[in-house]
Amino acid sequence: MNDSLLSLITFIPALAAAILAIFLRGDEAAANRNAKWVALVATSITFLVSLFVLFGFDPSNTGFQFVQESDWLLGLKYKMGVDGISVLFVMLTTFMMPLVILASWNVESRVKEYMIAFLLLETLMLGVFMALDLVLFYLFFEAGLIPMFLIIGIWGGKERIYASFKFFLYTFLGSVLMLVAMVAMFSEAGTTDIPTLMTHEFASETFKLLGFTVVGGMQTLMFLAFFASFAVKMPMWPVHTWLPDAHVQAPTAGSVVLAAILLKMGGYGFLRFSLPMFPIGSDVLTPLILWMSVIAIVYTSLVAMVQADMKKLIAYSSVAHMGYVTMGIFAANQQGIDGAIFQMLSHGFISGALFLCVGVIYDRMHTREIDAYGGLVNRMPAYALIFMFFTMANVGLPGTSGFVGEFLTLVGIFQVNTWVALVATSGVILSAAYALWLYRRVVLGDLIKESLKTINDMTSREKWIFAPLVAMTLILGVYPALVLDIIGPSVEHLVSNYETALAHAPEVSSTTASH
Repeated sequence: MNDSLLSLITFIPALAAAILAIFLRGDEAAANRNAKWVALVATSITFLVSLFVLFGFDPSNTGFQFVQESDWLLGLKYKMGVDGISVLFVMLTTFMMPLVILASWNVESRVKEYMIAFLLLETLMLGVFMALDLVLFYLFFEAGLIPMFLIIGIWGGKERIYASFKFFLYTFLGSVLMLVAMVAMFSEAGTTDIPTLMTHEFASETFKLLGFTVVGGMQTLMFLAFFASFAVKMPMWPVHTWLPDAHVQAPTAGSVVLAAILLKMGGYGFLRFSLPMFPIGSDVLTPLILWMSVIAIVYTSLVAMVQADMKKLIAYSSVAHMGYVTMGIFAANQQGIDGAIFQMLSHGFISGALFLCVGVIYDRMHTREIDAYGGLVNRMPAYALIFMFFTMANVGLPGTSGFVGEFLTLVGIFQVNTWVALVATSGVILSAAYALWLYRRVVLGDLIKESLKTINDMTSREKWIFAPLVAMTLILGVYPALVLDIIGPSVEHLVSNYETALAHAPEVSSTTASH
């Protein structure tokens, strides 16, 4: 059973999508209702089955567990597995998807196709976090673009076509370079097996290319090719501009998936490929990435302050928080990487919940303009409480998971570059400014606008969606060891291998001493 458990988890949603596509018939109302229930049951079963992986996982084993391997088409390998870095991203995906389906309960247009798109998207996202073969990873990574493209393009807002094509082109163009690097990796190492490639020493001799000296040699070029794809996916400044448009135009459930899971693929890619496979290339470019991360934190926080659209403000907030993630990863020490992974998981719950908060009032008023609201606390006390909780978690209030991730990344980066840490810390103040400004204008004050005087508070369904997100944000904030104990040994193993690789090539690197 253990040998096929990961495949079972991955393909349950795809099986449900096939059932919907082939067998769902009947009058429209019944078909729509059945489509929602099939999707909810399938995602819930996927989550329950994934718990077997979590409870059966041995954190002290830094290798890959639950490995399934078989020959595939044209001599390619089908290989799946999880380690301490990937297992919690699998859990995040399976945990969020039933909530995403529940949040889509009011969808009335092309419901069957909508549910099929989300079910296929779950399969493809899970595949990214479990794939242990380069070709398999690339197929899952790229195929995930298609359902998200359709979700934005069909069920999105007025500018949905523009936003969906921008999302697709940005992410696809970045991935073309990654494909070229994968071909180069196969030609040098002779395998597409990810665990084998993580131990392979790729060429790092400095050479000249078009008149430029390439410090770190092929490792640096391969790192840049992967970086192009993962930086867009995160997204990092300055290739972040597709994200606000995608968020604003996507339906609420699409925004939740985008913020909670899809953005994490970039950070996961850095941890799975960039640091272990190209340590010298990573080290050479670390100073650049750290300052790009800091610019993202400060610049996008300032941009968030002047937004008139709630979704756009939260989207820019996501870019700023992902800046902490890249900063922590490339600090390349235990605290930094622990903090980066924790921040990604925490951001999944908090940012997803904030987009759900916007969705609650958008469903009632059909506008996301901040100026259209004010004084909601007078009519929606339960909503005001939930929104306040996640606003404070987003700011990084101690006792919430948002604090732990930011604190650990800042501790990690302080050991590497104090100036970067100093500037990045200003992001904590800026996030408080835009988040509390948003909350004050939407929720607090007198209820003046006539259109808001009949607005209803949250339904029981909406409260049930938020309950597990509140629980996870509090539990991880109070007891972060739940995450840190699982990821700790794998991160320690990654950092140790990274430092060993740099120690064997001290003349190549400009920043080795800092590690």
